[in-house]
Amino acid sequence: MSARTPLALALAGLLGLAAAHDAQAARGFDVRDLQKLDRVSSPVLSPDGARVVFAKREIAMENGGKDFGKASTSLWSRDLRPRDLAPPRRITPVGWNVNSPAFSADGQTLYFLSAFGGSQQVYAMPAAGGVPRQLTRFPLDVGSFKLSPDGSRIAVSMEVFPDCGADLECTVKRLDGREQAKTSGVLYEQLFVRHWDSWEDGRHNRLFVADAKIGNGTQRVALVDAATGSFGPGNVPSKPFGGNDEYAWAPDGQSIVFAMRRADRQEAWSTDFDLYRYRIDRQQPVLASLTFDDRADAAAAAPGPQGQNRAWDTGPVFSADGSKLYYRAMKRPGFEADRFGLMERDLATGATREIAPDWDRSADGIVLSADGRTIYTTAQDLGQHPLFAVDIASGKVEKVLGEGSISAFDIAGDTIAFTRNSLRSGDQLFTASLSSPQAQRAITPAAGEVLPDVAFGAYEQFSFPGWNGETVHGYVVKPWNYEEGKRYPVAFLIHGGPQGSFGDGWSYRWNPQTYAGQGYAVVMIDFHGSTGYGQAFTDAISGDWGGKPLEDLQKGWAAAQQKYPFLDGGKACALGASYGGYMINWIAGNWFDPAGQSPWKCLVNHDGVFDTRSMGYVTEELWFTEWENRGTPFAQPQNYERFNPVNHVAAWKVPMLVVQGEKDYRVPVDQGLSTFTALQRKGIESQLLYFPDENHWVLKPANSVLWHDTVNAWLKQHIGQ
Repeated sequence: MSARTPLALALAGLLGLAAAHDAQAARGFDVRDLQKLDRVSSPVLSPDGARVVFAKREIAMENGGKDFGKASTSLWSRDLRPRDLAPPRRITPVGWNVNSPAFSADGQTLYFLSAFGGSQQVYAMPAAGGVPRQLTRFPLDVGSFKLSPDGSRIAVSMEVFPDCGADLECTVKRLDGREQAKTSGVLYEQLFVRHWDSWEDGRHNRLFVADAKIGNGTQRVALVDAATGSFGPGNVPSKPFGGNDEYAWAPDGQSIVFAMRRADRQEAWSTDFDLYRYRIDRQQPVLASLTFDDRADAAAAAPGPQGQNRAWDTGPVFSADGSKLYYRAMKRPGFEADRFGLMERDLATGATREIAPDWDRSADGIVLSADGRTIYTTAQDLGQHPLFAVDIASGKVEKVLGEGSISAFDIAGDTIAFTRNSLRSGDQLFTASLSSPQAQRAITPAAGEVLPDVAFGAYEQFSFPGWNGETVHGYVVKPWNYEEGKRYPVAFLIHGGPQGSFGDGWSYRWNPQTYAGQGYAVVMIDFHGSTGYGQAFTDAISGDWGGKPLEDLQKGWAAAQQKYPFLDGGKACALGASYGGYMINWIAGNWFDPAGQSPWKCLVNHDGVFDTRSMGYVTEELWFTEWENRGTPFAQPQNYERFNPVNHVAAWKVPMLVVQGEKDYRVPVDQGLSTFTALQRKGIESQLLYFPDENHWVLKPANSVLWHDTVNAWLKQHIGQ
């Protein structure tokens, strides 16, 4: 008999508790449970590590708990010094909707953003709790902020017209004038015309610096001028999802480094984000580009000035003494899914090196240890999303936390606070010490604790020989009411990206447990092109959308059925969104057995590409389609046609549900309408679920419920319960 470690015994105990819980549970997980669950995020530690503050999103229920009302986010705090199980307490007032918590350097004050006063501004309050005080009173919304190291000044981002500069009233007056104008036409001279889910109106995100003093008057701001010389203008932070991780104060508070892509006529097909240093306190502020000769090869660097890296540089973090700058850099221009390497730049000499060049994973961010010798970062890894420690001097990489998916973390001294999710629970907040990270303390409950009457489907990862005999991984999830010896209909989920992954993580849009909760088994394959398996594996899909991935899906489906006899291969439906939706259209015309039969009883296509050539002209981020097809549609038309679903519509025969959002400018509405038109014209059983107010994702709670109810009804109609 082998000895069992305390961790193994603890895990065994947890598994036993989980099994007992599931045995007592009365029902499966439902989309209404998914929407009702509180969502925990943004953990921040006080500088001494004694207190953790986090955001919690709650949703109000109306009509006796039958309808979803408004969602609101508040801040909660937990003193980590007592070892008792006292629950966290709410520290922001009821009725406030807040985000982006940050501690002052002394840990006495907590800062955050809120639109409680009508526009989103920065507020401050005692870290132990108290009445929030409004810090900024700008006439425009504050999009993000970051305090200077000594707390005397604050950097804020606001959306302004570039020629208005620091005159915020100029932007306000221009917006008011547009509202009052009798004409509605907009004249564009370059791309972007629209991006993600909004039309461009000429405004850019810009950085400003102001005194961090609380007063009743409007603060004067100084523009961090990204338009100096030939560098700008551009968006800081980037649109649509950039945040304050894209800029950083120097330790002395005299300069700011930020990432920016120039908003010129090439912006829509460029991934060239550079780092710029802006020296604030000089009489004539100086803006200088820092990212020269990073990881770019000679061919990539040649067109740029001074050997400038034409790929993506972002996420600046200063060393404590200000002598070094750490950041993340890609190597290949135009490729959004390239590997982010960890970089170090000596600010005195300009010498730059990659810290861990042999680590074949893409770093998500940078958090420095207290002694400045280690970078902590997360990265996708074999279907999970662990936390890693990277030694800056040697480049040695060690896994610190490896189970499930670490979604956010903060470090103060030896204390770490992190949120982790899995296929069994949404984000749960934990704290631990870096010296013994496996001894974790749960601060918030798991989904199973909040929903004691719900049973979740058990799951496991499996692997098989895919394209070219290379190892491919996948996950299978059992139905909530699984019984040994029975067979169950299957939901076969295909992830988007295509450089993405369906791993051991929680989703509020494509959650396998919502299918397991309906009595279905779930199969998910991380085909060639998926992330977390090395950059070569990710690269394999470019130029080959319908080749290697389709073979992996076919072999994975066969391997899953052979390994798991409870999968009823005769009752299966394939579902996917974005690239997954593209693959639904592709397999509709290309996945048949020798007798010409499809393995699928039904298909679900959410915002999927129908015509790759049309997509190349109508999408907004052109670098994506041009990289994936090795050029523009007019220069390389054969590449766009090689794996084009529209060319195989004649072979379509399987019933399909099509879902499309009007505000999806990544895969625009014409793709979904064309898919539905083709199905209807061919007389194939089909439905179209159209959302006039959703983008690439279905985000509104009531719409999400409608989405799931419609999809579940489609599955029930074609593969039963």
